[in-house]
Amino acid sequence: MSSLVGVSVRSDTGAVRHVNEDSALAQDPVFVVADGMGGHARGDLASRTAVESLARTLQPGSRPTPDEVVRAIDEANAAVRALSGADESGAAVAGTTLTGIVRVRVPELAAEQWMVVNVGDSRVYSWDGRELRQLTVDHSAVQELVDAGLISEAQAAVHPERNVITRALGAEDFVDTDSALIPEQGRQIFLVCSDGLTRELSDRRIAEILAEAPEDPAAALVDAANEAGGHDNITVIVVESVTGEDAPAPVDTRDRADGGSGRELEDTQPRE
Repeated sequence: MSSLVGVSVRSDTGAVRHVNEDSALAQDPVFVVADGMGGHARGDLASRTAVESLARTLQPGSRPTPDEVVRAIDEANAAVRALSGADESGAAVAGTTLTGIVRVRVPELAAEQWMVVNVGDSRVYSWDGRELRQLTVDHSAVQELVDAGLISEAQAAVHPERNVITRALGAEDFVDTDSALIPEQGRQIFLVCSDGLTRELSDRRIAEILAEAPEDPAAALVDAANEAGGHDNITVIVVESVTGEDAPAPVDTRDRADGGSGRELEDTQPRE
C-alpha cells in the first residue's frame, strides 16, 4: 500500500484572463483537473460541476474500482450536460476537459493501482527525477494532425486550431474516457495540469523546474508559466507517493492557495 508524501496544488487565472475557468480536485483518492470551455455556456460552472460531482461520488479515503471510476465520470458528464439543458438562452453547450489520476483497487489483482483518466487536452505526466513522460494523449484537432503525420509538434504549438478539442464532458450524452492502470511501486510522482501550463512551458522546461525540487512544485510551475506569458488559466497538481513498508503516514491532501476544488477561466473550444 502506498502513502502520499506530498500533494501540491495551485490554480491561477493567469496574466491575461479575467476569469478562471479551471477547477481542480486533490483529495485522496482523486486528483483531477478540469478546464472549462471558454466562449461557451458557463465554462467555469462546467468545470466546477464536474469536480464537485466526482467529489460526491468518489468519497475521500475510498478505493473505488476502475469500473466505479468510469461510472463516476459518466455521472459527471451527465451533470455538466444538464447545465446546457437548463440554459434558456439557447447558448452553446457547456463543457469541460477532465484529466487526472485516481487511486483504485483492482479486485482481480487484489491490489491497489493508479488509474489515469483523460477526456480532452489537459495532461498527466510521470516524473522519476530524470524523465518527464506524458501519460495521456490530447483529444485535440492538432493532435490528430500530428498523429496523421500532417504537421509537426512545433507546427501544432502555433496552429490556428490548437484550442479545438475533440472530446469533452458535456458535449455528448456519452463520454469516451481514456484510461490506463499503473502499478503502485516505489517512489512515484505525477503531474496533472491544464493546458495553460503546457502552452507556456515546454516539457523540457517543466522537467528542469521539477528537477530543482521546489518546496511547492505546483506554485513554482504556475509562476514560471505566468512569467512566460500566462495567456491562459493555469492549474497544476503534483502528487508524490511511496509504496513499501517504509512509506510514511499519509499527509493532509487539502489544497493549497486557490487550488483544490476551487475554480476560476482559456478559450478551449469543442469541435463543431
